[in-house]
Amino acid sequence: MNKIASFFKNMFKKKNRNDDNTGIIIFDNVKSAMKAESILKKNNYNISVVAPPPEIREGCDLAIAYDLVDETGIKRTLKDHNVNTLKYIPLNDYSLKPLELIKVKEIDGYKLIRCGNMKITINKSGDIVNVSGGGCPDVPYLSLKMRNKNILEIPDDESPQSLGYSLCAYTLHKAFEKGKELVKNNDYSRDNAN
Repeated sequence: MNKIASFFKNMFKKKNRNDDNTGIIIFDNVKSAMKAESILKKNNYNISVVAPPPEIREGCDLAIAYDLVDETGIKRTLKDHNVNTLKYIPLNDYSLKPLELIKVKEIDGYKLIRCGNMKITINKSGDIVNVSGGGCPDVPYLSLKMRNKNILEIPDDESPQSLGYSLCAYTLHKAFEKGKELVKNNDYSRDNAN
């Protein structure tokens, strides 16, 4: 198995996806991608948000990976909810690999969780020591609301998704959720950077 095929297989292993049966949905804007993610998860589709490969990236830096067997239902569901999509692309060509949005790295005993351009840094007990990145106007406010708090003690109504309105808030929320997962699972010692 070549490197790309191996990467693809590992990327979707947790989601029980077969790399030969995966596709991605391309959107013209971030709002549509975020709305599609919410709707498809509520309808129990096996999806994940990814960055589209540079070769097929169009209006938006987010895409949704899905099982090809679900394509008809996904198209119908998104149409019923008035979500505009640009393309549905099967990824049986391994050169069109989507990129992981979330990366985790340990630096000097701290976990740096990155999603897109947003980063959240936590210590071993889950205290948020830094929030950085992005260029959206709500980033300083989000940083102020989160820093020096324990990631597990931040209520849902104070999460980045609840307080922010931008792509930066969306990607920060993805990093926030991954940080919570790491602390809850006491998974602090593993370096998950790809």
